Amino acid sequence: MGLNDTPSGDRLHIGFFGRRNAGKSSVVNAVTGQELAVVSDVKGTTTDPVRKAMELLPLGPVMIIDTPGFDDEGALGELRVRKTRQVLNKTDIAVLVVDAEEGMRESDRQLIGLFREKELAYLIVFNKADLLSAVPAAGEREIYVSAKTKQGIQELKERLAALQPREAEKHLVGDLLSPGDLAILVVPIDKAAPKGRLILPQQQTIRDLLDCGCAALTVRDSELAQVLSRPGLDPAVVITDSQVFGAVSKLVPETVPLTSFSILMARHKGLLEDAVAGVSAIKGLRDGDTVLIAEGCTHHRQCGDIGTVKIPGWLRDYTGKDLKIATCSGTEYPEDLSPYAMVVHCGGCMLNEREVRYRTKCAVDQGVPITNFGTLIACLHGILYRSLSLFPDLQKLLHE
Repeated sequence: MGLNDTPSGDRLHIGFFGRRNAGKSSVVNAVTGQELAVVSDVKGTTTDPVRKAMELLPLGPVMIIDTPGFDDEGALGELRVRKTRQVLNKTDIAVLVVDAEEGMRESDRQLIGLFREKELAYLIVFNKADLLSAVPAAGEREIYVSAKTKQGIQELKERLAALQPREAEKHLVGDLLSPGDLAILVVPIDKAAPKGRLILPQQQTIRDLLDCGCAALTVRDSELAQVLSRPGLDPAVVITDSQVFGAVSKLVPETVPLTSFSILMARHKGLLEDAVAGVSAIKGLRDGDTVLIAEGCTHHRQCGDIGTVKIPGWLRDYTGKDLKIATCSGTEYPEDLSPYAMVVHCGGCMLNEREVRYRTKCAVDQGVPITNFGTLIACLHGILYRSLSLFPDLQKLLHE
């Protein structure tokens, strides 16, 4: 993906599921017009989920995911089926590919059951229709296609477009401000900052402010005091990188709302309310407890890394407890959270909303408190209430 491409977390995720040799990969290649997946007559050719971000008309920016056969066998097969189940947690639209000659089997019905359980929009695609003597009438959620001859492929794309969720436009922060308002963005530039660019939440916040007719003034933390001292400056909000929350809060007047990119992203992905409710769990941490630090992306960790160094250090200093720290990143997220006293998740900028909500639900359902980086850091610096000044309803939650 290039700098001008839609981030993967904001793309419509379309997952292709089915039995081995039903033609999932062939259908994926036909729909995308590219050789994204390896095609073979050998069962189980697709051994791991294959992902591809692309523009697909008439849908727009999408993430296409081809999965291993759901009827795979043996020890490795079980692992592949587990991977396929994990894909469902980030899928917006599910496509079940069935061999039209063989018809529906038990594993196909199991998948449909999972689609319904997870409340997914789905479509059943009967592939290899060119091998049938007569194409049966298709049901409401069904379509007959041939990946080989491209029969029905255009209609399939149009059917997928019709399943696309029609949600109201969601903002990071612009909807909380008025047109013409000024937001000051505090962006530290250190060894961890990417060369020549800003990290994704910073980019997206600037764009959101511009879309809503607001002004964005971006400054390093080292120059913030100088900027704030300028006569006539009247910011509607200061948004900072969570890592410098403590220092920034001492510089920004109490009358000016203060929050962080991480908190805004957690709100955008549907995590913030649970993050605020869960952060109080740090007061109950005991010696030997394990805290899971979960990140939605993988990156080269440097000295002073936020997830593996700074947050663990701040937690131990705040609690005075001998805590154990576990980490996970990227697409890996434990299904069983019982070993952990709490989960601290990143803002989730690289994950789509469905996956963030799934991860949150896993924690809530298992009774494991979950919070996020920005909320936790604000709490550890004693400024949690202030960091939620844009969200009075959540401030009230702290007093309940």
